Amino acid sequence: MDMDQDFTKPIRSVAKLQPLDNYLTGSWDALGAGAPVLVALSQLCSNAMVDLSTAKPVEADQLSPESKAILVAARDRGVIELKAVNAAFEAPSRMLAVYIELDESQTIAFRDPQNPEVTVLFLEGFRVLCEKGLVMHHIHRDFSLTSRGFQLARTISKQEVQPWLDKGTEFGLHD
Repeated sequence: MDMDQDFTKPIRSVAKLQPLDNYLTGSWDALGAGAPVLVALSQLCSNAMVDLSTAKPVEADQLSPESKAILVAARDRGVIELKAVNAAFEAPSRMLAVYIELDESQTIAFRDPQNPEVTVLFLEGFRVLCEKGLVMHHIHRDFSLTSRGFQLARTISKQEVQPWLDKGTEFGLHD
C-alpha cells in the first residue's frame, strides 16, 4: 500500500491545531446549545434595557397572540427559559422552544413536534417581547419578564389568549 493512501495515520497532530480549529470546535458545541439564537435574543433584551427611557409604552394590541399568550402564562412567576431537546429523534422536537414556569411545580412548553410552525411562532413572539423591553435576559437560557412585562401581562385577559395557551404542553416536575 502506498504511504500517501494510508488512512490509518492522522493527517496532522492534535497538538498542532491552529486557533481556527479550536474556534470551529467551540462554535460547533455552541451551535448545539442554540447559542447564536440565545445570544441574539439576549442582545435584543440588552438593547431594550438601554433604550427603555426613550421607548414608547407597548400596548397589548400591538402584540401577536403568541406574544400575549407568553405574557399571560408568565404573569405569576415571570420565569421563562428557552430549551431544546438535543436527544429527541425527530428534528421538530429538537428545536428551541419557549418554556414558562406557571408555578413552582408546573411548566408549559410552547412546542409542537407535529406542527413546527407553532414552535417557531412562539419563539418569534418571544423575540418581539425581548425587542420591546418586556423580557430581560439573566444567564444562559434564563429570561424573565421585566416590570413593564408584568404590568402589561396583567392587562391581558386569559380568555382572549386561551386558544394559544392551549397550544402549549403543561407538565410537572416529575413528568
